[in-house]
Amino acid sequence: MSAYPFLLFAHVTGVVVWVGGMLFAYHCLRPPAGQLLDAPTRLRLWRAVLGRFFVWVWVAIFAILGSGFAIIIPVGFPTSPMSWHLMMGIGLLMVAIFLQVYFGPYAKLQRAVASEDWTAGGAALARIRRAVAINLHLGLLVIVIATLGRLYY
Repeated sequence: MSAYPFLLFAHVTGVVVWVGGMLFAYHCLRPPAGQLLDAPTRLRLWRAVLGRFFVWVWVAIFAILGSGFAIIIPVGFPTSPMSWHLMMGIGLLMVAIFLQVYFGPYAKLQRAVASEDWTAGGAALARIRRAVAINLHLGLLVIVIATLGRLYY
């Protein structure tokens, strides 16, 4: 029995968790949190939400990269479809953006909330929001390539 279906399942599940989580956070949670909560409560909420979500992002990254490489290596990089190369390149860019967020503004958000520095926390959250917007759009682009890329190879 081929491992491909299990690898594809892990890959797609990782994408659903990461991109779906960003879509929910950006379009569903962020607007009401900004409208209904004062800055201290909103920043505490985001620190807690991102703390839980980022655990899942780490799992998703390992699932996506591990399964992606396990799928592409037997086929061979030179002979694999161009859409796979595009997905891999964009995916690696998304990981780089996530790492920058995790070790940069998210760490600053945690410190700011712990010290009740709401101005610094708001600035860190704004940087996270911008990076999530970029990664969300990149993730949606990967989904387009994954689903429509087959039309071109």
